[in-house]
This record gives sequence, structure tokens and C-alpha cells, in this order.
Amino acid sequence: MIPQLFVEKIDLGDGRSITIETGRLAKQADGSVVVRMGDTMILATAVSARTSNPGVDFLPLTVDYREKFAAAGRFPGGFFKREARPSDSEVLTMRLVDRVLRPLFPDDYHAETQVMIQLMSHDETVMPDALAGLAASAALAVSDIPFYNLISEVRVARIDGKLVINPSREELEKSDIDMMIGASMDSVAMVEGEMKEISEAEMIEAIKFAHEAIKVQIQAQLRLQAAFGKKEIRTYEGEKENEDIYKKVKAAAYDKIYAIAKVGSAKHERGAAFAEVKEEVKALFTEEELAADGDLVSKYFYKTNKEAVRNVVLELGVRLDGRKTTDIRPIWCETDYLPRVHGSSLFTRGETQALATVTLGTSREANQIDSPSEQGEEKFYLHYNFPPFSTGEAKPLRGTSRREVGHGNLAQRALKNMIPADCPYTIRVVSEVLESNGSSSMATVCAGTMALMDAGVQMVKPVSGIAMGLITDGEKFAVLSDILGDEDHLGDMDFKVTGTADGITACQMDIKIDGLRYDIMEQALAQARDGRLHILGKLTETIAAPRADVKAHAPKIITRTIPGNFIGALIGPGGKVIQELQKATGTTIVINEVDEQGVIEILGTDPAGIEAVLAKIKSITFKPQMGEAYEVKVIKMLDFGAVVEYTAAPGNEVLLHVSELAWERTENVADVVKMGDVFQVKYLGVDPKTKKEKVSKKALVPRPPREEKKE
Repeated sequence: MIPQLFVEKIDLGDGRSITIETGRLAKQADGSVVVRMGDTMILATAVSARTSNPGVDFLPLTVDYREKFAAAGRFPGGFFKREARPSDSEVLTMRLVDRVLRPLFPDDYHAETQVMIQLMSHDETVMPDALAGLAASAALAVSDIPFYNLISEVRVARIDGKLVINPSREELEKSDIDMMIGASMDSVAMVEGEMKEISEAEMIEAIKFAHEAIKVQIQAQLRLQAAFGKKEIRTYEGEKENEDIYKKVKAAAYDKIYAIAKVGSAKHERGAAFAEVKEEVKALFTEEELAADGDLVSKYFYKTNKEAVRNVVLELGVRLDGRKTTDIRPIWCETDYLPRVHGSSLFTRGETQALATVTLGTSREANQIDSPSEQGEEKFYLHYNFPPFSTGEAKPLRGTSRREVGHGNLAQRALKNMIPADCPYTIRVVSEVLESNGSSSMATVCAGTMALMDAGVQMVKPVSGIAMGLITDGEKFAVLSDILGDEDHLGDMDFKVTGTADGITACQMDIKIDGLRYDIMEQALAQARDGRLHILGKLTETIAAPRADVKAHAPKIITRTIPGNFIGALIGPGGKVIQELQKATGTTIVINEVDEQGVIEILGTDPAGIEAVLAKIKSITFKPQMGEAYEVKVIKMLDFGAVVEYTAAPGNEVLLHVSELAWERTENVADVVKMGDVFQVKYLGVDPKTKKEKVSKKALVPRPPREEKKE
């Protein structure tokens, strides 16, 4: 018997709708819902442990999003026919949901919590990642897990000037905005996306439009929660507190931390000074007290540190490194640093440094995308690496982290629309973060721009990026340009914005407080524009425009299109022709069939090798026209004629029959032509009798007058 179902419908206002259902699936989870739009169905579950692990002072939240190939009626690729590690697109969706949910749990809730979201049915007209946040929040809404502020997420696009919620992938390709917005009923919590050089005002308009749609989705969750019967929120053991220890720590540390913070110092110097104060505070407690409550001493020291540093900014307008709120750290840049890569650059801003490299290749090197919800390829992609030494730490390497995937994706989206549509190369950019103290992803954008220009990629416009921060006590606030790592940790906002001189190309915003006002967001965007234009000026001082050509050791790529019926001749039996040609010319040749045409990519460093390939293609595809004259060379003598080769297309041979040598009767071919002779012939088409091509030498000379017969 099917249990009682509870269903709520969300009307998108354009004939489309979303439904949320609970009561049918996964009833042993603390909360479980199915979200459906069209034929796309997502199952989301939420489970949280009843007790916290001793010593855990944070929320161990795991958000997992997976797309099942069966949902799209497909088999997983490769030999192992089972879904394995999550794809980059799945990781990015996990991050989108996690970043909105995490700040909205109670600060003292530390139980192991897992939100699992899985695509069970896929409709090609519905992008499932836009539904994941709604599904996660709805699952929590019908559970007893402490989560008081429901949220949702939507994708907003702008097509032909009109804003649209949750467009299809086909519609999205026509849009100049692709943003995911996450918000509660009261405030926006997360923004991420890419744009085609839009203004700050246009971005705010899109965010407000998305927020109104999110409010409707949250109201539907509240109706579902009420119909289902809101569960009583479970009781849990909060953090251990001791007001006396807090007062003692604050009294001993606050003024000293305040004094250190207002002076302005470098990261390691400042860290050492704070550590010294902490040791002085710990010395105020006995060994027995530290053994019992050492965790509280550390916790309250961090709390005091955060309060003092924030107050220095709000009261004095001075930041940890001595800058004012709008100041950008010193920048120095360099291009062509690595001698053998195709393009490289160093970007250093304060204590953050990124080394970017560019590699150029053919379509064979395109990044293949094969997931249940998307198939295709990327001819421009960027990878971001964040080794532990960049922050002076020694940690084990355990593969690419979610953070690295997310930061790399943001930088890729910032740059990709500035790659010309007619760029023949597949381009891979790799950013190695060598130092980090604030916004290495934005350093990656800057380094990536310069490396691309150094490689000779004809970027439409250069792109720069900046990370903005916020500190507010509810009344006073300070927007911080080019934030430090410490300012990210103790601040209330991390807002990354990239763009050209003419508009925004990508953004990522995480809000850590409730109720961020739109006027603060507008100020942050305006301040960000000033900052990124300043940084853009530093980039263009280093390299003003893309280099006119690729480097001497970098591959040049030439593309040619041939009729589809010539593809086989160029490849040869078993690939013999193309393999021998690549070996002889030192090139890489890639052939793709597009619309019954052969699109040929020739990649090589030696111009002579490329020219040899072009000559071969010309030879193979050479097709003489009826009645036209062509230069030929004799390559073989026969009793009944001569084999000649078109000089414009070496390898293309045709028989010049003895009867077409001269108007006079020719007894001996050698009387008219010899090996190596070069002359003109006229192309006469295909002989209807022999079905072979026919050329004539005599047709290009006047026919002699006939002699009159003597009586």
C-alpha cells in the first residue's frame, strides 16, 4: 500500500511548474523529498547523527550530489560500467548547495550531518543542478534536524533582454547571463555565475529577480512542512560554555590583539605576535585547568581575536596589513617566465602568487564531458592547483579537492567568453598557486589572462579579478577590497568579481550573515569595479596586447575543409597515408567530419612540414575542371602514351594517350615528349568509352590546315 503522500506545486508563471513530494521514498531518512520539473526527478535525503563526536567544534556537514546514468537511459562510459568518483560538474553542484546550507545550521550544532541528492530521471529540457538546493532544503524542512532558515536556489538567465528562471540548456546558450542564486526568504546567501560583460546594475537586477522566485519556492516548502506535520526539532547538546573563562581570556587578550591589528604587519609576523599573546593567555591557567578546559581557552581566544580585529576595521578603518578599506596590495607581474611552455605568466599581489601556463593543441585534446545531464566537449579549460606549501604547511596530497575544482571553474568561466570563437586551438590553462594569502582564484584569472596573451591567443579583451570582503556589526559596515585570508575567515562576505574594462564576466559570492542589504551589495560591486580596473591596468602595463603569433617552439595550427568524399583518400587504407604524412612532416593531423565535410587540423612547429601537408591535401583533393589547361610533367613513358603528373598537385597522375600528343600521327611517343618534360595539357573530362580521365596536348595548339589532295 502506498503511504500517504504530501505534494506541493510551484508555479513558475510561464506554463512550467515544480512539484515537491514527500512520504513515498526513503522514509528511514530523517527527511526525504522528491523534486520534479518536467521529467527530471531528484531525490534528496537528510540524515544527522543523534549525538556529536567528542572534541568536534564544527559542523561535519557532507553534501553529496550524484547523477545516475540510468536516469538518462545511458550506460556509464569506460570498461567499468558503474558510476565511480564524482565528476567535476557533480562536485560543483555539491559546492553550490553546501555553501548556502552550511551557515544556516545553529552555530553550536556539531552532529555528523549528511545531505544526499541524486538525479533519478533526466529530462533534457531541465537542468537538474538548479533544483538541487530546493531539494536539499525541502528534505531538511520535513526532518527534525535543527535547520531553521529554509532556502532555495534558482538559475537566472537573460535571453533577448528578458530574465528567465531555470532555463533549458538550449535556452541558456542564447543567454548573456548564467547565474545560480541561493537565498533564504530574507536575504541572498550565494551567487555564482558567468556573464557576457554586463554592468553592476544589471547583475543586481538579475539577483533581485531570482530572489523573488526563491521566495515562492520557500513558501511552497513551508506549506509542505505544515501539511506533513512539522516535526519537533530534536534536542541536542550544544557547545560547552564557561562565561568566567571567556571574561578572563578577553580581559587578558583583547587590548593586545587590538594593538597588534591596528599597526599593520605581514602574515607570518602577525601570526607570531598573535601566537605570543595566546601563550600569555594560556599561562594564566594552571595545567589542570588547561587539561579540563583548554579547548574553551582556544575557542575564546579566537572569538576575542575576531572581535578585536573586526573592531579595528570598523572603528579605525585600518586593516591587518595596514591598508585602508579600498587599497589594493602591491602587484608585480611577469610574462614568458618559463622558456619551453607555449605561454606563461607570474602574477603576485601581496602575499598571493600564481604561476599560469598555457598549452595549445588540436580538437583531439578537447576536454570530453560525458555525464547523464550533459555531453559535449570543452576547447578551453582551466585547472587550478593549491599545494600545501603555498600557505607554509605540510599536508598529505589526496587528489584534487572540491575547493580546487570550484576555484578552477570560476576562473575558467571568467576567461572563456574572451576566447575568440574562431580560435582554432584547444587551450588548457593551468594555475599553480605558489603563495596564498587571499583570493588565489582571482590571482589565477589575472595570471591566466597574461599567459594567454603571452601564448599569442588573440583574446577579445583582458580580464582581471578581485575579492571583496565585508565586516558589519549590524549598523556600521566596511567593504574591503582585495581581502586577506584572515579577512575572509573573520569577515561576513567573500565576493569575487571578474571582468573586462567594459563589464562583469564572472562572480562568486558567499554571505555568512543574514540580511545583507542590497545597498551594501551595490557598494561592494562599485568598489570591486574600481579595484579590478586598477589591477587590469597593472596587467596591461606588463603585456598590453596578445602577441601577434605563437612562440617559435609552440605549435602552429592550420585548418582546412575538404569534401567528405576525400577523407578516405587522405587517411589511406588502415591510416597508412596520414600516418606516413605525420611522420614525414613532423606534424599532428586531426580529421573531423562535420556536415559531410572533412575539417582538417594541422598542428606543427615547422612551417615547412605544415606546407608539405597542405600540398598533400591539395594534391589529394585536386579536381581538374573541364576545358581548363594545366601544367603537367612526364613521369613515365609507355608505348601508347605518357603518364603525366599535375605539377600543382603532385601524386595526381593521368595518361596522355599517344593520340593526344600531336595532330600529326605519332609513331613513337619519344618523338614528341621525353621523361621530365613540362608542358600544358587541356582537361577533356572522363572518356565515355574507357571511363578514365582524358587530357590532350594537341588541343592547346592550332590544328594545321589539311593538305589538298593532288589529282
